[in-house]
Amino acid sequence: MTSKYAIGVDYGTESGRALLVDISNGQEVASHVTSYGHGVIDEVLPGSGRKLEPDWALQHPDDYLEVLRRSVPEVLRLSGVKAEDVIGIGIDFTACTMMPLNAEGIPLCMTPEWSANPHAWVKLWKHHAAQEEADRINELAEQRGESFPARYGGKQSSEWMIAKIWQIANEASDIYEATDLFMEAADWIVLQMTGNPVRNSCTAGYKAIWHKEAGYPSDAFFTALDPRLSGLTETKLRGEILPLGSKAGSLSGDMAAMMGLLPGTAVAVGNVDAHAAVPAVGAVTPGKLVMAMGTSTCHLLLSDQEMIVEGMCGVVADGIVPGYYGYEAGQSAVGDIFAWYIDEAVPEYVVQAAKIEGMSVHAWLEQRAAAYEPGETGLLALDWWNGNRSVLVDADLSGVVLGLTLLTKPEEIYRTLLEATAFGTRKIIDSFVQQGIRVDELYACGGLPQRNRLLMQIYADVTGREIKIAASTQTAALGAAMFASVAAGSAAGGYDSVVEAADRMAHIREETFVPIPANTASYEKLYREYEALHDYFGRGGNTVLKTLKEMKTAAKSAKANETHEVRV
Repeated sequence: MTSKYAIGVDYGTESGRALLVDISNGQEVASHVTSYGHGVIDEVLPGSGRKLEPDWALQHPDDYLEVLRRSVPEVLRLSGVKAEDVIGIGIDFTACTMMPLNAEGIPLCMTPEWSANPHAWVKLWKHHAAQEEADRINELAEQRGESFPARYGGKQSSEWMIAKIWQIANEASDIYEATDLFMEAADWIVLQMTGNPVRNSCTAGYKAIWHKEAGYPSDAFFTALDPRLSGLTETKLRGEILPLGSKAGSLSGDMAAMMGLLPGTAVAVGNVDAHAAVPAVGAVTPGKLVMAMGTSTCHLLLSDQEMIVEGMCGVVADGIVPGYYGYEAGQSAVGDIFAWYIDEAVPEYVVQAAKIEGMSVHAWLEQRAAAYEPGETGLLALDWWNGNRSVLVDADLSGVVLGLTLLTKPEEIYRTLLEATAFGTRKIIDSFVQQGIRVDELYACGGLPQRNRLLMQIYADVTGREIKIAASTQTAALGAAMFASVAAGSAAGGYDSVVEAADRMAHIREETFVPIPANTASYEKLYREYEALHDYFGRGGNTVLKTLKEMKTAAKSAKANETHEVRV
């Protein structure tokens, strides 16, 4: 019997990856990565030379299509698998990564009329320039006694759909008026492949305030927020919302020719990258918290009950695995913090020493940092280099390091940054447990668990829990392929549920990270100090981080005005 295959396409922050998977056993047959030609656009708008203000993060939608043009044909070539044996394709995407479209489904930034306006471009998940709009949404929702904030830990984030839409209306009303649809990039890629403008329940639920039973917030709320937003959900957010694993449609002839697949191949509805990773590690029942660890970390957890948890990014029925409530929390920067330190703060002698020893700078620092006992560095940090997603939901917060002296070594700072992200995860776990949501097991997936053993041991010690590691280095893409096999269905050789798919296709490594009791005891003391700093700087005990952010923004705006740069 001929094997059947599915393709998962994982759209990350810097690149997209296609993964070809044997659906009978989850074997990863071939993969290919395409880097985004424009990368993350956070300083200057391509083509126009227009400078962007702080907290902007944009992307070019054609970079996403280039992944389909290059990586999908390449996995077929590398594997030798025939197009007729590929039964489905699924995608996952960073979220909320959104864009304004015209009536033809073309992103406004790809039209001559609007290409010079930053608001016409894709707003990446880490675009934080809509904080004022997020604050006002939260204020009005509280004043009106709206019920929806409770499902999101009490706050809407500047990263999410409604705040970003409203920022466009406030700062570029012509773009807002010209927009026919605001759409998640995940849904836009599915639209390109199928011609069907459907939305997925995952991004709609976690990022756009949609609820399976209640739908979106009332139009009265949006009208009170801004009369221009009246009718938003019926017009610019219209579209059928389908549950994960649903078939969004079939691959069109043009797209099939471009990708080297057959027309009519099943296309699954889109998904969020981290959420797609959950079935890929087999965590398809309650009590198993999955940490999808990369540039940021997303914490995913299933439960059979809907509860209110401070700072969670959302609880959505069927939001991760159908049949359960899916909880999401997260940290806005993890790997990005370590990369920042390597790129911007490590002294040259470390770079040269690593080169002489034939090691990466990360590996050099990890090796030396591992020699320290918990607390031996004399340092403590708050992991807010890109704001705080959970539990404070405040993008205006920034990083803090305490205890520096003239004797502090680079490896000590490096270890402290690793510990800070572990403390942030511990805070999230504690929030779930305190509200009665079970956290029985921890799973880790993504690039960081595969590369940094010290990091994972610190996480085990800080949380006091054993951590299981995904066998795959590409769990999001594997999960997307699983959902593709479900979209194709058993009649085509796939599966009828993602639980069935996970039973056959998910794998974890035999080795686990087990907490060391003495380390856990030491970290317990440090964590209590972390909590005190967390509340002092994050809950209003001291507003210095807000003041610094305001002064920075004001100074940059003044410079822009002095040089006659156009304000975006």
